[in-house]
Amino acid sequence: MSSQTPSSSPVPASSSGEPRKPRVAVVFGGRSSEHAISVVTAGAVLRAIDREKYDVLPIGITVDGRWALTADAPERMAIADRQLPSVERLAESEEGSVVLPVDPGSREVVYSEPGAVPKALGDVDVVFPMLHGPYGEDGTLQGLLELSGVPYVGAGVLASAVGMDKEYMKRVFVSFGLPVGPYEVIRPRDWERDPATARARITDFAAEHGWPVFVKPSRAGSSIGITKVDGPDQLDAAIEEARRHDPKVIVEALLRGREIECGVLEFEDGPRASVPAEIPPVSTHDFYDFEAKYIDAAPGVVPAPLTAEETERVQELAVRAFDAVSCEGLVRADFFLLDSGEFVINEINTMPGFTPISMYPRMWQESGVSYPELVDRLIQAALRRSTGLR
Repeated sequence: MSSQTPSSSPVPASSSGEPRKPRVAVVFGGRSSEHAISVVTAGAVLRAIDREKYDVLPIGITVDGRWALTADAPERMAIADRQLPSVERLAESEEGSVVLPVDPGSREVVYSEPGAVPKALGDVDVVFPMLHGPYGEDGTLQGLLELSGVPYVGAGVLASAVGMDKEYMKRVFVSFGLPVGPYEVIRPRDWERDPATARARITDFAAEHGWPVFVKPSRAGSSIGITKVDGPDQLDAAIEEARRHDPKVIVEALLRGREIECGVLEFEDGPRASVPAEIPPVSTHDFYDFEAKYIDAAPGVVPAPLTAEETERVQELAVRAFDAVSCEGLVRADFFLLDSGEFVINEINTMPGFTPISMYPRMWQESGVSYPELVDRLIQAALRRSTGLR
């Protein structure tokens, strides 16, 4: 797929009226269990942003929710010796906090520390939210930015919320005629009030669709909190593990087939799909879990060895999923290609990983869009888009 040069957005003016570079706030970290992966992702994006074209303001959110001014130090944001990075290690102060504007008429960011006069950090023209999981990728941050009138990269409030919740994501897909696999949802009150009935529902589900089943947090990503369950005796531990990350649990049937991914990127003329990728089985892992993705760096195959018809079909389904959830900017859509030849959509990710090993940038690289160009396209698309109803 050939790329096109991103169109230029209007150059903002400084307080003196002189043209200046657009200012991008890269927000990362967050309160979810995907905190470390968000830091890694942000480090890769910070390396890729064209500093001659944009000013950059890194803002980290600690695990307890404090917005911190951080060092612009991508080299300190990678996984090293199997150790995960954190915002706390990057923050310039243990107590200082960054405050976004709450007045849509102002985009000035302020930094304050106890006992000190607040310091204006200047206007922010666009936010690049590199947050994964709840409290960032799920529409909460997007709602704050809408209230503030600050443009941002990626999906809006509704699409972010739907894209985070595997139950409602599947319900939307079904309503738009997209094929999904069998699943069962265990809500918080189901498990807390009557675990025996909830357990029976899962065993009935497995009796119909077969063991093993996958027990997952409904609103989490990066394969965190997922357990492959081979029988009833493993259910309680798997549910409790999932509930450590989300009180709502989703149980999915095993789909036998190949794991295929496809990226969607919003161009000036609408969304387009990348070449697809395949996640091959990992011999050292029972399934494609967190360690296989990020620690042991299980490689994906780009492009996926598919027929032309299969490639066209999965690209079509990926764009349909993007439109079904009313996404903006970008999406990674994950599928199973069943032994029957049918594609089944597993989930979408409205803010997929941008780490150097992440599949989304790799798919677009193979499609003719380099990593720096991909980052630039997303920023430019956000600058062109207004906040509010659209």
